[in-house]
Amino acid sequence: MEIDPQVKQALLNIDFIKRYEALSKEYDLERLGDKTRLKYLDGELVMDMISEAGYIPGFDPKEKFFKFYEKIEDYRFGLHIVLYNGTVELIWAVKDKEKSIAGMPWGIYSRLMIDPDYRIKMPNCSDYDELEDILKTAFKIYEDFKQAFLEIAEAK
Repeated sequence: MEIDPQVKQALLNIDFIKRYEALSKEYDLERLGDKTRLKYLDGELVMDMISEAGYIPGFDPKEKFFKFYEKIEDYRFGLHIVLYNGTVELIWAVKDKEKSIAGMPWGIYSRLMIDPDYRIKMPNCSDYDELEDILKTAFKIYEDFKQAFLEIAEAK
């Protein structure tokens, strides 16, 4: 499995792996200690968090993930957010016209870019405040990626 060259360059330009690893370490399971992970999920609250960040949220009931998409020029950018038992899985969604050029969980990219055994764990939360902080950081990474990707595409 290979990463699209434009996607890879955009990830490198924003120092994605370092930033995602920092998010993972800040919200790792050990940090939770005696606190329990967020088990009950209020979907409306999550939709509000996405909406407050300026995106139009959606929910895929079949696959059970939150999502949003934006169309910019010939590209469709998005982020899928899978929340399960306090774990936050983030998945890129990038299409060039109708061809998917990025659609893997964030943790996979470190394995493809560094080493197949290099693992970055998904962030974990114990409450909605922590979830909101994780999402705010993820949205910033998403925005930086989108901007870097568009700059690379424009230079082509």
